[in-house]
Amino acid sequence: MTETFHIISDGSCDLPPKLAQEKNITIVPFYVSFDDEHYLKENVEIDIRDFYQQMVDKKGVYPKSSMPSIQDYEEAFLPFVKAGIPVICICITTKFSGSMQSALNARELLLETYPSAEITVIDATVNTVLQGQYVLEAAQLRDHGFSYSDAAARLEEIKSTGRIFFTVGNMEYLKHGGRIGKVASLAGSVLDIRPVITLKQGEIFPSGMDRGRKRTAWKALQLLLAYLRESPLGIECYSLAVGYGYDREEGLSFRNQALTVLQKEGYSIKELPVYQIGATIGVHTGPYPLGFGVIEKGIH
Repeated sequence: MTETFHIISDGSCDLPPKLAQEKNITIVPFYVSFDDEHYLKENVEIDIRDFYQQMVDKKGVYPKSSMPSIQDYEEAFLPFVKAGIPVICICITTKFSGSMQSALNARELLLETYPSAEITVIDATVNTVLQGQYVLEAAQLRDHGFSYSDAAARLEEIKSTGRIFFTVGNMEYLKHGGRIGKVASLAGSVLDIRPVITLKQGEIFPSGMDRGRKRTAWKALQLLLAYLRESPLGIECYSLAVGYGYDREEGLSFRNQALTVLQKEGYSIKELPVYQIGATIGVHTGPYPLGFGVIEKGIH
């Protein structure tokens, strides 16, 4: 352990386990259950593909997620606290989960035994693939020599630039989770109308509706383009990614379409990573979320 500080995130960040390991990032998993009794650790006891497959196979069954416990965070923090390595812990927006409170409680408990421990807990104000991009920016800061305090300060500066523009396969899961009004859900079930949604500053905002998958996906892309046009910064100053649920082929096709459109619009972009949205958000969106995450880079 020679790093200047260590990065920990809850499982909402949806970073592939292999990538998290490569970047030396510790993930504290969420739990997911299909029967309200047996909760399994995401990516440890149930992988994302299995989770989505069960959703697809068991229509009308709405799984639930549960946040990491105080003990889960204590166990994640402890090796670094003992080694005298500061920790930056990035948690899902507090508007969606109490995960950050678990982390703060674990911090307080550890400070009783290790009063010199340095643990900064950050409310990402975002979730899923965008939280993953934010966590990767933390790793970039660490790997480029930023100090613990400077990295934490820079992460606080950039988080308000984070946006998710996305759509879903239908409104049933949003309705079941209380994320959308019953009237809108009824309209969606009758007319095949689907929402386009923006997430910013920790909350969901409706950004229109349309019929059919292609049209709502196209609207999500238009929201991304509008955000980039309004920004005083160039596209090279942003981290962008595509997130998808069950259907990887659709995610890749959507990414390719987005790259083509962005390049035609004059943006110098050659790569656009694609990540699978995990169970923490999938329980609310259903198996077919699709969209973009964008956030300012920590270094540009």
